[in-house]
Amino acid sequence: MKDLERFIDECRRAASQPAVREILEQAVSEPGRVLQVIGEPERAGVYKLHVGEDLTILNVIWGPRMTIMPHNHEMWALIGIYTGREDNIFWKRSEGRIKAAGAKALSVKDVATLGQDIIHSVTNPINRLTGAIHIYGGQFFSQPRREWDPETLEEGPYSVEKAMRLFEESNRN
Repeated sequence: MKDLERFIDECRRAASQPAVREILEQAVSEPGRVLQVIGEPERAGVYKLHVGEDLTILNVIWGPRMTIMPHNHEMWALIGIYTGREDNIFWKRSEGRIKAAGAKALSVKDVATLGQDIIHSVTNPINRLTGAIHIYGGQFFSQPRREWDPETLEEGPYSVEKAMRLFEESNRN
């Protein structure tokens, strides 16, 4: 990633999710450059790089040991790690709840593709901030979606406000 505006423009002009993935893979293959362009993570949060009807690009900074509840996106997503680690547990619906169906650990330079129907939870397993570029195939903040209670695994409506509070709480720990 040499320039943020160029990166965003290339992602917006890409004709498909696989093409956007190639752009993200190229960007995070040089994590030092990503850090030069968007800066060293200083606090947990979800930072908007681009928000459009067809594409949202975020700089997601996970707090040390932070976990976010199982949730879905109702759109494809790409995750590219440029510093730290992100562990994902993948879930599937089962008898009115969800059950674990797999996991994937992402490290620096890794890119993961999440399909439209994926349910996942995320943990930063290390004692420092983790930085990741998240790209979504739609308007991330207005798309209705679902979340699951981390204790009971019961389904409910997704709350953007609740998720943002989790990031803020992470900054106080």
